[in-house]
Amino acid sequence: MPIELVLGDITEQRVDAVVNAANSSLLGGGGVDGAIHRAGGPEILAACRELRAERHPDGLPTGQAVATTAGRLPARWVVHTVGPVHSAREDRSGLLASCYRESLRVAAELGARTIAFPAVSAGVYGWPMDDAARIAVGTVRATPNELDEIRFVLFDPGAYAAFERAAAG
Repeated sequence: MPIELVLGDITEQRVDAVVNAANSSLLGGGGVDGAIHRAGGPEILAACRELRAERHPDGLPTGQAVATTAGRLPARWVVHTVGPVHSAREDRSGLLASCYRESLRVAAELGARTIAFPAVSAGVYGWPMDDAARIAVGTVRATPNELDEIRFVLFDPGAYAAFERAAAG
């Protein structure tokens, strides 16, 4: 499965499923999460509130994924996943890998053929970009799937370069 790298805005991707680097509340936040909620409109927030009320009253656990409508985004669905906050004292790389595996699983359950990922946990959650890229690319490559296209959408040239190195390695 070839992996495509794109320097750009994840909210503009025309794919079946866009992955949101969400926080556990599912109610929006900063970075990718805030951008997806703003661009997607109130439909995404309403769907997230419903998920909180019905399935995740305490929030979505780290490493898990759930799907909602994509609202006004050009995608069909948003797959929300909660990445771990980076820690120098505790190895949380398994949780970060789980975000990618679980997002792929949810996308498959939806019938998605194309998916776009951000660099989960590599923003405000402080994960070093090179390590985040290595885990992301390695996990996606190692996870069996039936997708036609897997895309990583990176917001800046530094992130793009880190994912390019990981994809080449």
